[in-house]
Amino acid sequence: MNKMENITTPYLTRAELWLCITTLIYFLMNGAQIFETLVFVPKWTASPPDNFKFLLDGQGASLKFFWIVFHSLHEIAFILAIIFCWKIDPVRNWLLILFAIHFAVRVWTLSYFAPNIIDFQKVAENQSLAKDLINRTSLWQTLNYVRVAIFIAVSIGLIPLCIRLFNLRH
Repeated sequence: MNKMENITTPYLTRAELWLCITTLIYFLMNGAQIFETLVFVPKWTASPPDNFKFLLDGQGASLKFFWIVFHSLHEIAFILAIIFCWKIDPVRNWLLILFAIHFAVRVWTLSYFAPNIIDFQKVAENQSLAKDLINRTSLWQTLNYVRVAIFIAVSIGLIPLCIRLFNLRH
């Protein structure tokens, strides 16, 4: 921790600010994910393909724009937290680990969850495209529980980093 001597109060303030913003946004995102997982997902998975209409833009609760904006803002904040915590080795290293986990789940989201939602939307518009919907929606729903749990675990992992960062002032 000899490097800590080189850390100024303004640097530490910016590190605290961006880590807190990242943590706050992550918890807000988790709240939205938990709501979606417990309220919205059971509605459209309950009776495929009849309830897939909930996924259609203009007819259901299209959440595509919401999630694109929310994730983009969060990832910018997360990267800024890493940048502003860079000189604080233990915090930086854990942030990098948590970001790697977060990034892996985002890749999983973009490679599995999003394409399946798009397929389910196509089925809502043309039911002749329906294939093995009960199993596909059930798997999607189960894997979504895992995905949300990982996101929650990452956000909980940010809390000790915030505490550690605030304790550096004392």
